[in-house]
Amino acid sequence: MEVVAIVAGVLLLALVLWDTFETIVLSKTVSRRFSLSSIFYATAWNLWKFLVRQTRGGLRQSVLVSFGPLSLLALMALWAALLIVSFGLIHFGSETLHGHSLGDYFYFSGVTFFTLGYGDIVPANGWGRFLSVFESGTGFGYLAVVISYVPVLYNAFSRREKLIVLLDSKAGSNPSAGELLKRHGEAGAMEALTTLLKEWEEWSAQQLEVYLSYPILAYYRSQHDDQSWLLSLTCILDACSLIALGFESDADRAWSKPLYFQAQATFAMARHVIVDLAYINGTPPTMNPYDRLSERDWSALQTELRRVGIPLKTNSEAKFAERRALYEPYVVGLARDMFFTLPSWVPEPGAVDNWQVSAWEGPKHF
Repeated sequence: MEVVAIVAGVLLLALVLWDTFETIVLSKTVSRRFSLSSIFYATAWNLWKFLVRQTRGGLRQSVLVSFGPLSLLALMALWAALLIVSFGLIHFGSETLHGHSLGDYFYFSGVTFFTLGYGDIVPANGWGRFLSVFESGTGFGYLAVVISYVPVLYNAFSRREKLIVLLDSKAGSNPSAGELLKRHGEAGAMEALTTLLKEWEEWSAQQLEVYLSYPILAYYRSQHDDQSWLLSLTCILDACSLIALGFESDADRAWSKPLYFQAQATFAMARHVIVDLAYINGTPPTMNPYDRLSERDWSALQTELRRVGIPLKTNSEAKFAERRALYEPYVVGLARDMFFTLPSWVPEPGAVDNWQVSAWEGPKHF
């Protein structure tokens, strides 16, 4: 019995310490490992999705927003509890406390792990004292590493949100590719669109690194209901797909070649983020995604772009469908699994941006 307790404690200790190191410290590759944290998030998110489906309106949004922070705290608590149990089993198997029950061993382990030092129970031999010191050091180091993890995660969240908020004035508060192209074409500022896509290429590369290191960040929602990282990234992918079709008389436009080149580069990096994150999260692409672009919206989009002087080339529907098939199955799958809303291709009639209203005029501001 003592040997079994020691072996179980050592294995559990190694599992938890490695999972903590891998999740917080280690730079990870694109893989879907069966780790303690991955099992925890898969289970927690499935349970949370059931709760989300039972709620409606503002309460549903609150439930979605709370998953990221609450799951992070729950994971930290789980790690700490398992470390205490593992050390308790090792103490129990080693009989470092004489005349005490298993519950007393777990109590002693918890007091030692958090370095409380009550002194009501003390180890009875040298091995027990050494193990207690080692556990105290482990607990101290664990708390230091975990506490340092939180600001790193929130700094990454802040950097992610900056460009999403900036897209508001360029593509509308519920951003769409049609609105993005229309505003730049109407202003005669297509050169600025090249710069914007370059920023989103860099943003995508940064998010690829962040999501590989901290997949939990994907569950953190934006402050405004009509904004999200998936919605904004899909809008950029849509815009790049439209640009790839080409514009009429593009040979006479100085901005066309740099824009086409940048759109291709941004599309490649943005799709890279979507595909890798879907794989890491275990969200397969939807083989038959719903059609986000109706014939009516496609016609309205072409008419609007022609009105602002950047008409798309004709007879490009087949090429357009091929380009959309490269990313839409993934974004539709992620949106369904994570309860995100994907952008439309053209803005709703009469839509206003968030900056045009205030909270005093109505809750739609948020």
